[in-house]
Amino acid sequence: MSKKLVFLSIPGLRRSDLAQLTSLQQIAGEPAVSPLRHSFPAVTWPAQANMLCGCGPEEHGVVANGFYWREEQRVEMWTAWNKVIERPQIWDLLKQKRPGLKTAAWFPMLSKGCQADYVCMPAPIHKPDGSEDLWCHTKPQEFYGELLGSLGHFPLKHFWGPLAGIQSSQWIADSAIAAHKKFSPDFWYIYLPHLDYAAQKHGPDSPHATAAVDQMNGVIGALIQGMTDPASDDAIAWIVASEYVIVPVEHVSWPNRFLRQAGLLKVKQMDDGEHLDLENSLAWAMVDHQFSHVFVRDRDPENISAVAELFSNAEGIDRVLVGDDRSQVGMNHERSGDVILISDANSWQAYYWWVDDSKAPAFARTVDIHRKPGYDPVELFFDMQTRSVPLDATLIRGSHGVIHPAAEAQSILWSTNVALVPEQELYDIQIKDIVLKHFDC
Repeated sequence: MSKKLVFLSIPGLRRSDLAQLTSLQQIAGEPAVSPLRHSFPAVTWPAQANMLCGCGPEEHGVVANGFYWREEQRVEMWTAWNKVIERPQIWDLLKQKRPGLKTAAWFPMLSKGCQADYVCMPAPIHKPDGSEDLWCHTKPQEFYGELLGSLGHFPLKHFWGPLAGIQSSQWIADSAIAAHKKFSPDFWYIYLPHLDYAAQKHGPDSPHATAAVDQMNGVIGALIQGMTDPASDDAIAWIVASEYVIVPVEHVSWPNRFLRQAGLLKVKQMDDGEHLDLENSLAWAMVDHQFSHVFVRDRDPENISAVAELFSNAEGIDRVLVGDDRSQVGMNHERSGDVILISDANSWQAYYWWVDDSKAPAFARTVDIHRKPGYDPVELFFDMQTRSVPLDATLIRGSHGVIHPAAEAQSILWSTNVALVPEQELYDIQIKDIVLKHFDC
């Protein structure tokens, strides 16, 4: 039987960071390092699904970090379960080909309900007053109780927002070590998010981002040590992938404001400000880093054309794709927007629809990843004194999602198994087959 394999998915990891990751150097004198090309869009949920399924969003259906369920007129951000992935994943395929192999999904974001044998994923309990109780979804279910006793709650406040930091990645690594010692899975998928935060807030080349790599080196070193049994000859193979690369940005665009000014987007006046009116809007945009899905009511061809024309020369927007043209980036799927807007390399997109900050909905100033119909990195700048998120999207210095040469040149796949990873450039959708090859599947 092939030896155990640990796959680390690390957002923001660049080839230039490897010199700081001395923990990796200690387990591979001459590792395999291959350039890695990402499928569009290079954001968390689609990127992870690409690697797990061996295909892109057009096939597996994960088109963003959230979904707009048209029939229900409902936006779902960051809460979906594994069933939304429409293709078999690594654990499904390994179970078919090698039923005795045990697999572990440690924090990939769509792992709730997946067929891995062991799972850990944050699942806070949302209360009616908007507050949350800390908790994790684990498989087996009772395992979180054991982790709680030894490690305490997963530090959700350090997973995202103004306090995002190394504590969350450290907890993920520590809990994986505990699961390794208790269950000894053959295959691990472990998501370590730490490099994401400073690079978006301060820029990928900032001193803060460099310091984050040093912190990540400590976590990876502890993970390797914790999973290594000196008394055993059964060595573990390691694969490390850049989930995506973050690039500097100097510009932000606001698609929903454009749509509102064109009379296509409507708002509802509520006690706490202007809310997006999904029922009466002819078009609105679900933004996600450097791209957005624009959903047009009833898929009306005239309004789709109007949206495409509106953004054809918009500052910060590089490409406007409609209908079958969405296949150019592998996104011609039922769940995709009728129009897809792709940013310039140095620009990103904010979800704001209000033009007067005094009329912004109350949740805009809070860390609330579920009620905002789009991704909001400005939450990283939450002001502790005012207890408020500043409504200034120009603060962001790093983003991702667009596929362009500057990012591709930095993205890598690293492995201790030179025979497993070819020297030539790889695509993210090839990682599934590399894992299966390791297990002779």
